[in-house]
Amino acid sequence: MAVELKIPQSGESITEVQIGDWRKAVGDRVELDEILVEIETDKAAMDLPAPVAGVLTKILKGEGEEAEVGEIIAIIEEAADGTEAAPAKKTAKAEQEQAEQEKPSKPATKEQAKKSSGKKAGAASEEPRVMPAARRELAERGLEAKDVKATGPGGRLLKEDVVRHAERQPTPEAPASEKPEPPPVPDRSGESEVRPDEEIVAMSPMRKVIARNLVAAQQNAALLTTFNEVDMSAVIALRRKHQEEFLTKYDIKLGFMSFFVKAAVEALKRVPAVNAEVRGTNIVYRNHFDIGIAVGGGRGLVVPVLRHAEGMGFAEIELAIADFARRAQANKVDLSELRGGTFTISNGGIYGSMLSTPIVNPPQSGILGLHAIKDRPMAVDGQVVVRPVMYLALTYDHRIVDGREAVTFLNHIKDVIEEPVRILIEI
Repeated sequence: MAVELKIPQSGESITEVQIGDWRKAVGDRVELDEILVEIETDKAAMDLPAPVAGVLTKILKGEGEEAEVGEIIAIIEEAADGTEAAPAKKTAKAEQEQAEQEKPSKPATKEQAKKSSGKKAGAASEEPRVMPAARRELAERGLEAKDVKATGPGGRLLKEDVVRHAERQPTPEAPASEKPEPPPVPDRSGESEVRPDEEIVAMSPMRKVIARNLVAAQQNAALLTTFNEVDMSAVIALRRKHQEEFLTKYDIKLGFMSFFVKAAVEALKRVPAVNAEVRGTNIVYRNHFDIGIAVGGGRGLVVPVLRHAEGMGFAEIELAIADFARRAQANKVDLSELRGGTFTISNGGIYGSMLSTPIVNPPQSGILGLHAIKDRPMAVDGQVVVRPVMYLALTYDHRIVDGREAVTFLNHIKDVIEEPVRILIEI
């Protein structure tokens, strides 16, 4: 029985993915849950396993192609009763395509055959990759790419290579009456050309999707960022006092992130619009708090979600974040863990960031940016004192969150962090 391999739902805001590396070829035997292909979204690179055991009979989407959620990308002929399924018979067209790919290319003319026979096998027989400016220079000078030594990165043939080659060639002097008119010099003032000390690297599928979605987020929402600063003295003292006992009991260090998750939940309860989303012409207010935590992954930033963070303790939060970070480095975060966040926290401080304006993760309406803790002068009770200070940034969708609400939200974060006992008594 033929079984379809479809692109799974990867998150509420994700409608398409890009196909990565296929681990199996058409005709290969596959086992249940064996990895068939890698797919990439704006959030993570994920392995897609085989839904059944059998034979991969058709691949409908190749590496680098885009596919929509729910789209069929391959067909597997399921094995009956655990026996190996026979490979599907190839169509005449498929056999012809395969034969064309496998057979060596033949010269189209006798002249080409003559040229081809003089070439040695291997890399020497391959023409270099010709850059556009070099191609024009070749045409103007009547030269062929194979005759010019390429010096550009990756064996690319540059315009300079063609000019150098032409200048070294002896040119017989023609009578003045027979000298052709010099060709007009083309205008290349706006042309971008690769220099020998530059390198062109194609965007990865994941980076392409990230770029597209971040631009879409700014185009489709009215994003605005507001800032505040928070004195971290109380949290630092609390961690220092209880760190050893906390570590002994839970086998995890008490970090700063658990305090900010707790503070964010309390602030979201006070300002529900920041936890809401625009859905068409409606506003959806959520009464649950699923907090996305941005962590660095093996292929970029991923945002796994703490489900119902309002019911989690400090140790549960710290353990969950540590687990996300560990699995993100190995690209092992499950797609289901990236779906459905209602609010996001991003800590650029671990990379040394002093201040930034984070971008909202659609369809969410807010994201809290944390930054590095630095000793800074502050006015306290009429005196200038040095305190450990962190700058906070809240980017929000101004379509449903007003400035007053954004400031209220950040002020409550500040109040809770500067007086952590508020978490216990919920004020």
